[in-house]
Amino acid sequence: MDLIRCTSCFQHSPTLIAPTFRHQTTPKPNLTTISNNHGTVSTTRMVVKARGGGAAEAETALVDKPKVLKRFQVSEGHPAPFGATIQDCGVNFAIYSANATSATLCLIALSDLQQNRATEQIPLDPLANKTGDVWHVFLKGNFKDMLYGYIFDGEFSPEIGHYYDSSRILLDPYAKAVISRGEFGALGPEDNCWPQMAGMVPTSEYQFDWEGDLPLRHPDRDLIIYEMHVRGYTKHESSGTKFPGTYRGVVEKLDHLKELGVNCIELMPCQEFNELEYYSYNSVLGDYKLNFWGYSTINYFSPMIRYSSSGIRSCGRDAINEFKYLVKEAHKRGIEVIMDVVFNHTAEGNEKGLSLSFRGVDNCVYYMLAPKGEYYNYSGCGNTFNCNHPVVRQFILDCLRYWVTEMHVDGFRFDLASIMTRSSSLWDSVNVYGDPLEGDLITTGTPLSNPPLIDMMSNDPVLHGVKLIAEAWDAGGLYQVGRFPHWGVWSEWNGKYRDIVRQFIKGTDGLSGAFAECLCGSPNLYQEGGGKPWNSVNFICAHDGFTLADLVTYNNKHNLANGEDNNDGESHNYSWNCGQEGEFASISVKKLRKRQMRNFFLCLMVSQGVPMIHMGDEYGHTKGGNNNTYCHDNYINYFRWDKKEESSSDLFRFFRLMTKFRRECESLGLNDFPTAERLQWHGHTPGKPDWSDTSRFVAFTLIDSVKGEIYVAFNTSHLPVTITLPERPGYRWEPLVDTSKPAPFDFLSNEVPERELAIKQYAHFLDANLYPMLSYSSIVLLLSPDENA
Repeated sequence: MDLIRCTSCFQHSPTLIAPTFRHQTTPKPNLTTISNNHGTVSTTRMVVKARGGGAAEAETALVDKPKVLKRFQVSEGHPAPFGATIQDCGVNFAIYSANATSATLCLIALSDLQQNRATEQIPLDPLANKTGDVWHVFLKGNFKDMLYGYIFDGEFSPEIGHYYDSSRILLDPYAKAVISRGEFGALGPEDNCWPQMAGMVPTSEYQFDWEGDLPLRHPDRDLIIYEMHVRGYTKHESSGTKFPGTYRGVVEKLDHLKELGVNCIELMPCQEFNELEYYSYNSVLGDYKLNFWGYSTINYFSPMIRYSSSGIRSCGRDAINEFKYLVKEAHKRGIEVIMDVVFNHTAEGNEKGLSLSFRGVDNCVYYMLAPKGEYYNYSGCGNTFNCNHPVVRQFILDCLRYWVTEMHVDGFRFDLASIMTRSSSLWDSVNVYGDPLEGDLITTGTPLSNPPLIDMMSNDPVLHGVKLIAEAWDAGGLYQVGRFPHWGVWSEWNGKYRDIVRQFIKGTDGLSGAFAECLCGSPNLYQEGGGKPWNSVNFICAHDGFTLADLVTYNNKHNLANGEDNNDGESHNYSWNCGQEGEFASISVKKLRKRQMRNFFLCLMVSQGVPMIHMGDEYGHTKGGNNNTYCHDNYINYFRWDKKEESSSDLFRFFRLMTKFRRECESLGLNDFPTAERLQWHGHTPGKPDWSDTSRFVAFTLIDSVKGEIYVAFNTSHLPVTITLPERPGYRWEPLVDTSKPAPFDFLSNEVPERELAIKQYAHFLDANLYPMLSYSSIVLLLSPDENA
């Protein structure tokens, strides 16, 4: 299923490439020349103001003359490492730019940033301050509350891929914290949506106490992943948190995740992005559209500063420590932290976009370009990151290493990861392998069987043991689910699992065999290539698409709140409203919907592979049928803690007990695909599965070293059926789960007050080795000794 975010800005789809425009053209600003003791430089100010009825527009104004402060000792510096690094009681600055003719380091005091002023400008001598293609300088002095950026000059020739503009102060791609606005959603000075940004200059202060924190190293097969949005998790007033919508707010509610039974959280983008990127008035809801999801990265090293309770205080150092605090506290609870990262494109858009960092530093290196300088758009977002270029792939590797070593994250989920398998601009065998190869006809964007970046990441000693998860498709039509180059370490979001399970559970014919493959970890996709069940990350719902509650409530998307006349979002969702469209429905329809939600989750928990739960599904969060909520910073995307409490004795209880059951069963997290020695398939009678096109029944037994033996069955027909159970002399089957029963009898845990009475109600069926199943229901039975045998 191809899910679309915003038709006016971009799409998120394996099969479609969206229009390549994102921003209005930024006019060339007027320049004023100013001098200081280091030389002559040019600088301006760019203001992007918010318009009441549309996207951001750009205008320019002149900047004040910078202050001349002689408080830094300047020397040549070193070409490595890249970024701003503390060395020898000073800071070394190093940045790659092969095509720039000049470079200037700009130091900006935090107070001057708000006034769009550069505090100090230090031109770099191409003879003394450049080694190869790396510009560098070493400074000693007082860096308190000091930020930095660069000005690069050179040829402005878009037709050959160069966008050098000496009027712009650019972010260092290696900056560890990006400072601009301090509050999420708040406009900058003069209603500026894109105020000047700058990187934090590191200091030796603000050390973080990890308290001996070490990687948890949960085996992949044991993971239960929870996809979550940092701001959305606690922003609603019902969260009752002291720091709502922040990293610290997540920490306040980590115990909910512990209770739910997950041991890994997958954070939607937490690298610096601009939530005001889509800022425009939404007449439907009467508020303003924002980039809420964050899939439009500005800087890959900086945590999202406005997700911290401290904002820009201490030039972002407190925000860095707040993210670390989240990781540390999650680890204390046995929960790993995976980051959703977006290395397929950046926020700079296409040729009509803004020069924020990569474009102005070295556009033809960082982006995949056509022969006449146009941007390839395999991301559907206006540009494509040039991932397999030697410089770019080293940049990506450095970034991942930083988040693992400095921030202690446990893994990464790569958005539109198939882009990382495409050949780079300037691709040739000499560029990649050092020698020419006969018949080397690979063109830009060609999928590679052994992509250098994936090879480096898979075999990097620092990243050994780190979780690597691919969204194995892109917006250019490349779909690699089951075929992503994995080197034995990668997992994949299994979109085929999602689509097949959605269809089978709602009663679609012809899928019983495919559904059985999903229950086994999709060996049809992964086994032949040497994969394991844990290569498949199984999910029913994710951030882009219907929630679990909406999946059983709506046949059609209802995206009018996005202000795009319902033209955005995926139209093929394999959903079923159970007989009536929308939340207002009859009691019988609502009961069926709850049953279907339990059916989906039971399937997820008994499938081999790695299950992933989407935030809010555990209590039945609804977005009103909106399957593309990328732009809403409101109740649509906020976790409703009040609703969770209302459902605590119902759906949340079922989720909690099912995750517990999965963790207790040795057989539900296998390292290899199940064989006939462990698993047997059944139909309405034992040992006779029905794989015909009209079959809507799948059942199996599974040998488990802890539980003994488990019987699981799914009846997705509109008709009830009485099934015959496998005979096990000296033993009898006892019910554990029946999704057709009301809570708490849907899961007969030991704390159910009338558990024994409920089991006795099945006795006359079980004595005859039978079990009655209602339509659209699923069951789990356990084998126990027969005391009457």
